[in-house]
Amino acid sequence: MTEKEKMLAGELYNHRDPELVALHRRAQILYERLNATPVTQPEKRKQIISELFGSAGKNCHVESSFKCDYGFNIHVGDNFYMNYDCVILDVAEVRIGKNCLVAPQVGIYTATHPLCAEQRAAGMESAAPVTIGDNCWIGGNATILPGVTLGNNVVVGGGSVVTKSFGDNVVIAGNPARVIKKLEK
Repeated sequence: MTEKEKMLAGELYNHRDPELVALHRRAQILYERLNATPVTQPEKRKQIISELFGSAGKNCHVESSFKCDYGFNIHVGDNFYMNYDCVILDVAEVRIGKNCLVAPQVGIYTATHPLCAEQRAAGMESAAPVTIGDNCWIGGNATILPGVTLGNNVVVGGGSVVTKSFGDNVVIAGNPARVIKKLEK
């Protein structure tokens, strides 16, 4: 298997692999172009997002500044809004449903590193996907960690650290995040 194939399979891989370095550089070029494109050019911004992301629904809006690892592993639904200064480390897939709002300074991370110091020093890492359902709202400065799945209609309180998955119709908050309220449909 190539290092990219290992990465996509969730296995340990070497992020220093030349193919992965080139793919990361491509993403950097695109998100730097996005971040430098004025809001007065919405069609150009939309075109860059469609080139950067694996897929983007209708009415997808990403404020600057935005950063990611590869871009092609990011999939967002219709009516997606991501506010200022967000980061998505998309080593594994990040799937976000329709009608989702992401507040400023949110981090969505799929990448993780081995506990073994020698493996980390050798450039090894792995990843687990993140899935966020429809109609979710991720509050400012929240962090979503590798392997998390959030159901539909989930609200994540600002500053929360989401370390595990949650089902539909809940408000979660805290570090680690926990259910603080169940929402009625």
